[in-house]
Amino acid sequence: MNTKFFAALFALALAAGAQAQVTVKDPWVRATVPAAKASGAFMQLQSAQDARLVEVRSSVAGVVEIHQMAMENNMMKMQQVDGIDLPAGKPVELASGGYHIMLMMLKRQLKEGETVPLTLVVQKKDKKLETVELNVAVRPLTYSPAK
Repeated sequence: MNTKFFAALFALALAAGAQAQVTVKDPWVRATVPAAKASGAFMQLQSAQDARLVEVRSSVAGVVEIHQMAMENNMMKMQQVDGIDLPAGKPVELASGGYHIMLMMLKRQLKEGETVPLTLVVQKKDKKLETVELNVAVRPLTYSPAK
């Protein structure tokens, strides 16, 4: 094989790496009691380019929504949002008390130690969609991530 072939192969590998736009750090889902119908998913997202998290899917829930907690008139309120901006190179926390993912109409109990499939749908600046497939660890009801 010649040098041009290896150079072309290396360029393709670099281009493929550039496509991996969103990285996910420390994802977790809160465990539930047997009768619970909702839980939350939390993580840190970082995008190489400006992008937007526009949808999340999971087979363990009938409904998955992106939510935000915010103080309004001295009362903490939770509401669904249509997406979360992911500014290029800046980490975005999805955590209790802020942006997070709600898993609702759960199809089963989420038990500590198992994993839950999540698909993140990210819209790039050119409006193309990219998916990030995750298997997220279920943590205890009392879990609080180290800061």
